[in-house]
Amino acid sequence: MKMFKYLMMALMCLISSSLMADDTPIPIEQLPETARSFVQTNFKGQKIMYAEKDWNSFECRLADGTKIEFSKKGAWKKIDRKNVAVPEGIVPETIIEYVKANFEGCVVTKIDKERYGYDIELSNDIDLKFNYQGVLIGMDD
Repeated sequence: MKMFKYLMMALMCLISSSLMADDTPIPIEQLPETARSFVQTNFKGQKIMYAEKDWNSFECRLADGTKIEFSKKGAWKKIDRKNVAVPEGIVPETIIEYVKANFEGCVVTKIDKERYGYDIELSNDIDLKFNYQGVLIGMDD
């Protein structure tokens, strides 16, 4: 009987944690105001086509295919534009200068805020890691 009780408790925990991890579609109006303002400011002319929420973040997809992930409060966490440049106003200037100087013709197509700094992907599929001061700390190809 004890074993059955423990098994049921484990099953309940598993089910509740999987439900919390699911992304739930939401009306665009339910995105935090800061997230909507960020899109309007940095992606002029792009319409938010889809939005979803999970237990600790929001995500939206723009008409051009751009995916943006936001924190619960609406601060951007990740931007993925596939083969189009992330607006330079979002990417720190030191990172833009580094890319221009070392990867001629390449642009930043993806940027993630991480606990150590920024993880970016270039249009040539090279990943670069920078600290918050804009110093290169790693590279993957």
